[in-house]
Amino acid sequence: MRAHPLAGIIAGAARLISGVNVRWVDSEPDARQTVYFANHTSHLDFVVLWSSLPAEIRARTRPVAAQDYWEKGLRQAVAVNVFQAVLVARRTARQEGQASSGDPKQAIEQMLDAMGSDNSLILFPEGTRGTGEEVAAFKSGLYYLCQRRPGLRLVPGYLNNLNRILPKGEFLPVPFISRLTFGPALTLAPDEPKPAFLTRAREALCRLRSI
Repeated sequence: MRAHPLAGIIAGAARLISGVNVRWVDSEPDARQTVYFANHTSHLDFVVLWSSLPAEIRARTRPVAAQDYWEKGLRQAVAVNVFQAVLVARRTARQEGQASSGDPKQAIEQMLDAMGSDNSLILFPEGTRGTGEEVAAFKSGLYYLCQRRPGLRLVPGYLNNLNRILPKGEFLPVPFISRLTFGPALTLAPDEPKPAFLTRAREALCRLRSI
């Protein structure tokens, strides 16, 4: 997958606006197929995480983003054409009994298709933005993705302060120093129950907050 000509410019602008300090703790950039999973507090999250990866890895990494926010106008053009984002429908409480809107099985198929044999993904397992005070319980998508792709490499990345740079409901960023900490890779263990795996993955992410 070849990066869009604007990708490098946007990546540089995102790093400049966020002032992000990137650290790899007991981990390092790797070209192998990976799912980078992170906490979610701002619409800047996937842009900053994506821009913080080395260029050769970034070119083969596709963010997973909410269709209802990114499918309109300029947002869609940037998300789909520049970032090659995978737009998935979010499942709301009102839609719990409906398979046609926000169907998690359909979302997993979309992600698997987008990954192919060598593309990586950026995923936010909380499913929606939080306040930045704590990481919400993970949705089950990460587990089912690993079930369908045994041995899939997962790398947690904790984002600090992006909710202060672009607070919910705001359109203009506020200058603030942020931090992105990547941690050790993990995989789904054979026969590991879904609750245990999701708890383990969430704890691996939360540990990075204070490092």
